[in-house]
Amino acid sequence: MDKAQKSEKMQPPGDAREKIVDALMALVAEKPWDEISLGDVADGAGLSLAQFRDLFPSKGAVLGAFSRLIDKQVLDASTKDLANESAKDRLFDVLMRRFDAMAPYRPALKAINHWAMHDPAALPALNQLAINSLRFMLEAAGVNSEGPLGALKLQGLALAWTRVFHIWLVDESEDLATTMAALDKEVSRGEVLVARAEDARRFIEPLATPLKKFAELILGGRD
Repeated sequence: MDKAQKSEKMQPPGDAREKIVDALMALVAEKPWDEISLGDVADGAGLSLAQFRDLFPSKGAVLGAFSRLIDKQVLDASTKDLANESAKDRLFDVLMRRFDAMAPYRPALKAINHWAMHDPAALPALNQLAINSLRFMLEAAGVNSEGPLGALKLQGLALAWTRVFHIWLVDESEDLATTMAALDKEVSRGEVLVARAEDARRFIEPLATPLKKFAELILGGRD
């Protein structure tokens, strides 16, 4: 075994994963997603195709790893300075931190977005990727994503995030004023919708048990 092979074999999996992520994001900033092969990514990371296969099953999985790395960067940052803010302001700040973490990769993300907009089959997977990430963003902001309304909050936030993401992609201002205004509008609208849904749940919840018993009585009477 030569030194290069030994070095590759001893390389920590985490480092190899990050090299693959970096390689894919560098490549996709230069040429269309559909023209990038798995071998291209492996070569760009300085790894063999076999090593790539040990770590990821596809380019889509690498994109998922990129999203998790961005999440980790946001989650690793202290949120103590947000403790006294409202839930709306905390969520706004956390999501802006995510945009800041994504900033070095904007050319690649523009290319990925262009590919996704022309490949409807990719949209459900990217939506799920957003939901997986935003679940942790809500938690970082101290907003509960569990319970009966959890799925509603997450899907609503995913749609809002996507709208603001498209604005961020073309916002070239240093202070991201257009992005911040759009995000503030979306978070405020989401807060109102969630409040209305909470009110509806509180109204319906007391009726749930009687209605269930009534349904059981009716269905039981048919036997």
